[in-house]
Amino acid sequence: MEEVNINNDAQRLQNVRIGKGVTICHFVNAYGCSIDDGSKVGTFVEIQKGATIGKNCKISSHTFICEGVHIADNVFIGHSVTFINDRFPRATNEDGSLQKEKDWTCEKTYVEEGASIGSGATILCGISIGKKAIIGAGAVVTKDVPENAVVIGNPAKVIKYLEQIPV
Repeated sequence: MEEVNINNDAQRLQNVRIGKGVTICHFVNAYGCSIDDGSKVGTFVEIQKGATIGKNCKISSHTFICEGVHIADNVFIGHSVTFINDRFPRATNEDGSLQKEKDWTCEKTYVEEGASIGSGATILCGISIGKKAIIGAGAVVTKDVPENAVVIGNPAKVIKYLEQIPV
């Protein structure tokens, strides 16, 4: 992978490791992350430090991928998907001072190979989304999603399992 640094009116990429054939559209803010071969990142996406995106992924516009998120190969992320990495977010400490990195715990989230996440979904931290699972649009995922499961709703619930994965 090649490390890229671009800072202009259309893109801000700092210390981003990019694989071969990666497409990054305008108005992307990414720093300290990695995007593997053949993946595409749409407009108005933010990818924070330490996040990883596998090979041949499609990250649609207006998506937020925070620190601690690890996306495997062949994953689809719909428009406006939000990942969360702090189970108990606060702006300030007990003494009123603004919280810093040392004042909270980043919880990791894993999206396994071939999973699809529908537009507008919110993915809470500390969970795994199984291989080839499908997250319905607008779902709020609060716990692990099994392999081949289809989940919808708030909170997301399994409505069925895929016997054969659509190609």
